[in-house]
Amino acid sequence: MTAIVPVVTRKGQENTETGQSGGAIRVSGVSPQHTPATKIWFGKVSNLPGYRSLPHHHGEAETGGYVLSGHGRIYYGAGYSEWVDMVEGDFVFVPPFMPHVEVNLSTTEDLVWLTTRTPENIVVNLPDVDDAALVGYRRA
Repeated sequence: MTAIVPVVTRKGQENTETGQSGGAIRVSGVSPQHTPATKIWFGKVSNLPGYRSLPHHHGEAETGGYVLSGHGRIYYGAGYSEWVDMVEGDFVFVPPFMPHVEVNLSTTEDLVWLTTRTPENIVVNLPDVDDAALVGYRRA
């Protein structure tokens, strides 16, 4: 029997072959794609200044996030008319199957957060929405 041992994913060697959604760039440090993990995806998500994701949801996956730096907003609800804001040090939970758009509200600073999903990084992109529908959002 082969023993499973700790696996370190070194900085700069994160897995980039993961689900993407427009301006939200995801890299994984722990995932079934490159570690022995079978029930978790853990990675870093970043949005350049003024960029946003496409509308999407994460299927059956529960999502937890922690903002390392920046000012983010998640739009959800009918026509993406509701939202929650997050800043450095905030945690967020996004329920399974919830359509949402992740945005960087800053036009000068990156938004960087750690994200974990179980069972995996499921990304289901949805039809795009006009920027004007996202109250308070503007591009760089």
